[in-house]
Amino acid sequence: MKGHAITMLGTGLIGEFYTNTLQGQRGRDEVRVVYSRTAERGEAFRSRWAIAEATTDLAAAIEHRDTDVVVIGVPNFLHEEAVGLAAKAGKAILCTKPLGRTADEARRMLEVVESAGVFGGYLEDLCYTPKTLKAIASVEGGAIGDVTWVRSRETHPGPHSAWFWDGRLTGGGAIVDLGCHCIEIIRNFVGKGNRPVEVLCHTDTLVHPIADEDNAVALIRFESGAIGQFEVSWTFRGGMDLRDEVAGTRGTIWLNHFLRTGFEMFSAPGSGGGYVAEKAESSSGWLFPVGDEVSELGYTDMFTDMFQAIDESRAPRETFYDGYVVNAIMDAAYRSAKAHAWEPVDLDWRGATVARIASSPETFEGQVVIKREILPDGRHKLILKDPTSGDFTDRVVMGA
Repeated sequence: MKGHAITMLGTGLIGEFYTNTLQGQRGRDEVRVVYSRTAERGEAFRSRWAIAEATTDLAAAIEHRDTDVVVIGVPNFLHEEAVGLAAKAGKAILCTKPLGRTADEARRMLEVVESAGVFGGYLEDLCYTPKTLKAIASVEGGAIGDVTWVRSRETHPGPHSAWFWDGRLTGGGAIVDLGCHCIEIIRNFVGKGNRPVEVLCHTDTLVHPIADEDNAVALIRFESGAIGQFEVSWTFRGGMDLRDEVAGTRGTIWLNHFLRTGFEMFSAPGSGGGYVAEKAESSSGWLFPVGDEVSELGYTDMFTDMFQAIDESRAPRETFYDGYVVNAIMDAAYRSAKAHAWEPVDLDWRGATVARIASSPETFEGQVVIKREILPDGRHKLILKDPTSGDFTDRVVMGA
């Protein structure tokens, strides 16, 4: 199977992660051209990764005759222009998160890609972490029953680049930067066919002298009755905290992706130094390195899925439509924070109708079993409800 020649747009942190993954993963895909907004950064990036060409001409990079895939890792305000140029050039497009600054912008990009008939993949890496993929497979296999609640948390001390802090360029603050990850993680667990109905959100700017939020928490209600909860912050100290919790009618999943990975190290002040992990704030004291960062953060499995989807002429796990839905939920979150009320999610829904979570309760001697537990002596305690009177009673029985 032939490899792909890639135009990489962007030389920031995400461009580094993407190129690191691509140059060393399947062994047959190669970044052929890199675009940077400054010649100095572009040349340094080209040299560092042994890329054939670097340019500051966005159109020339995208239209380069030797590449067939465009990876968009430039700031949010350049996504729509880049998608339009790549679609016109007839190339497969892989776009970093968030797809757009607003749902309207994301929808326009979705329409451009679909009208051109080109491949569109949404690069949502945290939906591809090894733990997440295995957890999603467990949920889809019925291991925890119907999902009732998902909590996704991403917090760190703030972004690396100046443009991230300017809401005019990004579309918002911590929600746009981090909430997009959390929302799509939640959707993967509750089911992408489960329509997001409304959002209740609180935002605040607690630490940084900026116009946009550096902290936010939100609830997303889905058609099934499931609730998604996300927490995001640019003011968390101590590194990057990535955690997910999934509750179901028959089980629970807890995921800790970054600060507690089983790798802990102490380095005395004045010793060593250097890079530890993304968003790490110190290189001494107790440290939490990550063994294979591009794998643990989902980049390896993400690009494997994307390029195999291109080769197999199928949709990837994360599509431009998914990116659009995420943007629509974020739009509702911002409206909710402003109104201090639940706000509906306004989007062109392509999914079917999902039934509300329901169960067939257990019964015991004509009573409905609310809960059962085993006592220290082995007997079973049942909490029962009389279906006629509505009264609740306790009953202790032997091995019921």
